Amino acid sequence: MAGFFRFLRNAPSYHFRKGDIQRLNKRHRMIIEPIKTEIAGSRILDIAAHDGRWCTAYAAAGAREVIGIEARPELVQRFQEFPQEPYTSTIDLRVGEMLTTMEEMVQEGETFDIVSLLGIFYHTMEHQRLLNLASQLKPKLIVIDGEFALRDYSVIILTRERTDNELNTVEQVPGQEVAMVGIPSPAATEAMAAVVGYACTWADWDLLPIGDRQYLDDYFRTEKKRRRTCFLQPSGGTD
Repeated sequence: MAGFFRFLRNAPSYHFRKGDIQRLNKRHRMIIEPIKTEIAGSRILDIAAHDGRWCTAYAAAGAREVIGIEARPELVQRFQEFPQEPYTSTIDLRVGEMLTTMEEMVQEGETFDIVSLLGIFYHTMEHQRLLNLASQLKPKLIVIDGEFALRDYSVIILTRERTDNELNTVEQVPGQEVAMVGIPSPAATEAMAAVVGYACTWADWDLLPIGDRQYLDDYFRTEKKRRRTCFLQPSGGTD
C-alpha cells in the first residue's frame, strides 16, 4: 500500500474500516502536499490533533516543531504506538481543552507559522472564538478541513452529536452525553475569517480525478453538507 499513512497499518489500537488508510492518503494529497513549501521549517499548532497522525504528517513534511492539542487522553496515548522516525522528535502532543490552551498560548505571547484545524471546525459551537484565538497566534496560514453546509449565504446549521464517539466533540459539561455543534456554510466561514483579517482560498477537490475519489464520498456530496478544505491567509485588513 503506497502513501504516507501506510505506517498506521501496524498501530495496535487501530481497527480500520475498509478504505480508511486510502482515504487518509488521498486527503494528504489535497491538504498537505499543496502547502509543503509553507510547512517546511514552520512552527505548527494542530488543534484537536486526535492521535497525532496529522502532526506526524506535518513533521514528515519538514515542520520545525509541531504542537498538537487533544482533549481525549486515550487518543494522545495512541501516539506512542506510531513508528519512531527522525522527525518524531519535533512533535509535542499534549492533552488539553483547545480553547483554554489557545488562550494560555496567546497570553504567553506564543506564535505559530501555521494553525491546523482539521476535522474540528464543524464539531464546535465556538467557531468565531476559535478563529479569534488562532489569529492572535499570528499564523501566516490557517488550514481548515471539515464539513460545510451547502448554502450560498452565511449560516451555521445546528445539530447534536454524542460525546462518547471519539470522532465527535467532547463533553462541554461533566456527564454530558449529547452536545450541540454547528456546521458553517462557506460564506459564514469567509465572513468569520474576514473579521480577524484572513481571506479564504478553497481547495478545488473537483480537480481530483474521478478514478481517485473512492472512499471520499463526503467531499463530493450535492445535498445538505459537503466536506471541504480551505486555506486562510492574512488579507491585510478586517471587514
